[in-house]
Amino acid sequence: MAPEARPNALTQLSEEENLFYTTVLQFAEETIAPLVRTMDEEQHLAAGLVERLFELGLMGIEIPEELGGAGGSFFDSVLAIEALSTVDPGVALMVDVHNTLCVNALLRWATEEQKKHWLPKMASGTVGAYALSEAGAGSDAFALQTRAEAVEGGYRLDGRKLWISSAREAGLFIVFATLDPAAGYRGITAFLVERDTPGFSVGRKEDKLGIRASSTCELILDGCVVPEANLLGKQGKGYKIAIETLNEGRIGIGAQMLGLAEGAWGHAARYAKERRQFGKPIAEFQAVQFALAEMATEIEAAKLMVYNAARMKDAGLPFLREAAMTKYFVPQVAERVASQCVEIFGGCGFVRDFPAEKYYRDAKIGKIYEGTSNMQLATIAKQVLGK
Repeated sequence: MAPEARPNALTQLSEEENLFYTTVLQFAEETIAPLVRTMDEEQHLAAGLVERLFELGLMGIEIPEELGGAGGSFFDSVLAIEALSTVDPGVALMVDVHNTLCVNALLRWATEEQKKHWLPKMASGTVGAYALSEAGAGSDAFALQTRAEAVEGGYRLDGRKLWISSAREAGLFIVFATLDPAAGYRGITAFLVERDTPGFSVGRKEDKLGIRASSTCELILDGCVVPEANLLGKQGKGYKIAIETLNEGRIGIGAQMLGLAEGAWGHAARYAKERRQFGKPIAEFQAVQFALAEMATEIEAAKLMVYNAARMKDAGLPFLREAAMTKYFVPQVAERVASQCVEIFGGCGFVRDFPAEKYYRDAKIGKIYEGTSNMQLATIAKQVLGK
């Protein structure tokens, strides 16, 4: 149950966009909602859910129709992520990473042969994962220790990746490794690694605070040899692929946090109308009304930022500043709204029998992954100060 939307220049959807959003939202409410608590407790996606996401076309939104996808826009991906996140941001994360990071990277950087080989699979059953982070390379993303070495017919990869979303479900990994350590960030190169490649394995799964349905695991590369045809882009251009793809991915995280905030607001508003104290619903008390009004206002501001950044991306306009501002601002809104949702639920908000506490746990990651809030502020400062 999202806040009631009022049309304006940026949040108004076309008839097709509105139909798409409501279709995904209906699927989330009818199919995913009954599974949310179990997936959170068991820390994995429900059986058959990934297949349903593929069947609905949510894993190939921007893949061209001739390659098996829906031929949609980046904005369509954002709408899907938002709609899914109102119910479970953990499920939405898989759709987000797959579309905004992995598919987008292939659409932009892959050869025609790679696109013809991989994109039909990614539209029909192969989940994508994005492997950049390492234990010593978080915000300093290019302090990579994973090494790549040219060998006969391809490249040998050795190292470990950490905090890789969808690692348990993925069949294709975009792995970043340093081909020439002496060249610094200009030695970083991207590779397409299939799950069953000898020398590649998925390691320990993290036990997380929130988004627990989404798997987050380490990757182990021990003499993992990939063919030359699996080089993504050119040698030494991995840093460019990573930077530009993450700029798009940050809008996706904004959409995830927007949907989370909308979901939390919906539960809080409904509960406020049902919960009675002193002989009347607590929604009739001005303090609760003001809290819900402030939450709705912040959600609308967040939606404007997410939609604007996504529209700019689709229009081919520069959107670095807008993506950074979205990634910085919207997770703050999500965290505040989720926190207020817990307070409106009162004691019920602190127990797992009610949905409020999960939104609160899920919200925290928004300030951390795909670029921390401090990293976004650094980017914004450079943009607005012209440095």
